[in-house]
Amino acid sequence: MNKVPCAKDARQGAAAFRRALRNWFSANGKSYPWRETRDPYAIWVSEVMLQQTQIATVLGKGYYTRFLEKFPNISCLATAEDDELLKAWEGLGYYRRARLMRETAREVMTRHAGIFPNKYEDLIALPGIGRYTAGALLAFAFGKPAALVDGNIARVLSRVMDFQQPIDDASGTKKIWEWAEILSDRLHPRIYHSALMELGQLICKPSQPNCGACPVAKFCLTQDPQFLPKKRARPVVTQVTEHALWVRNLDGKLLLHQESNRRRQGLWKLPIREADELSDWPILTECHYAITRYRVHLMVHEPLRQMSDFDLRSGESFHSADEALALAMPSPFRRVIEKLLSSC
Repeated sequence: MNKVPCAKDARQGAAAFRRALRNWFSANGKSYPWRETRDPYAIWVSEVMLQQTQIATVLGKGYYTRFLEKFPNISCLATAEDDELLKAWEGLGYYRRARLMRETAREVMTRHAGIFPNKYEDLIALPGIGRYTAGALLAFAFGKPAALVDGNIARVLSRVMDFQQPIDDASGTKKIWEWAEILSDRLHPRIYHSALMELGQLICKPSQPNCGACPVAKFCLTQDPQFLPKKRARPVVTQVTEHALWVRNLDGKLLLHQESNRRRQGLWKLPIREADELSDWPILTECHYAITRYRVHLMVHEPLRQMSDFDLRSGESFHSADEALALAMPSPFRRVIEKLLSSC
């Protein structure tokens, strides 16, 4: 880190601050598919995907491209069946987002004749669209004045303003949004917000910010950017052990269970049992994965002999290998199933 001493508050030199960002982005901004379009639908899809997933993952693993190929417009998404929707979203996690997107699509079809509204009050009234997404659509799709704050922007602004309070409590969030409003570029909202996000991604990183390369370093009030932003204490990570079944009938079909809880509703996975139910079942394989504040140790058990009959529980059924692999399922279970199918 090479910190450049500040010259003046960004609020006092807001026009120069915005101009410096635009000039830097014009020379250094990256090209992403959602930056090469003004289609609000395509931009909206990217924004929802990027809420919990890094750009490299969304693009590198083809999630964005495949989703738009499957649902190229809002009409297609509005009529999507659950299975195909979850399959298209598989791997991105937080599956409720996909269903909320479909709800939004249906509202746009019924209330706005299939055309995304271009007013804040209409956007914010749609299910699944909050303050940030509404602002992103206004700025990136419609070129309208807007303020928006994502993780990168919050980090940049907390450092620029030397904000010493947590940014993720009510008062901190309110303050960051106030500064976002003050500094927003009403004439060039699309390029300005792209620049602010890019700055957080490339230079004003969470650790080891490259202040010597920052185009707005002279406006930055903090002398210790590596210690900002401040956040509330993180919740304690809970360790969990799951015991799953690997049961195949005489036809070689695999027993699977379709989830009914809210987080993974509609997804398929190996059936789960209590540890004492599988005390005499050997462990076939095991793995670890994380979900929100949980760290899960998944242990997959197999019976001692092939089972021609099995006491099925609600939501459980047998599937051929091809059928199983075509179903939507959480990534950890897909990896385990693919591994075992290839070796068993």
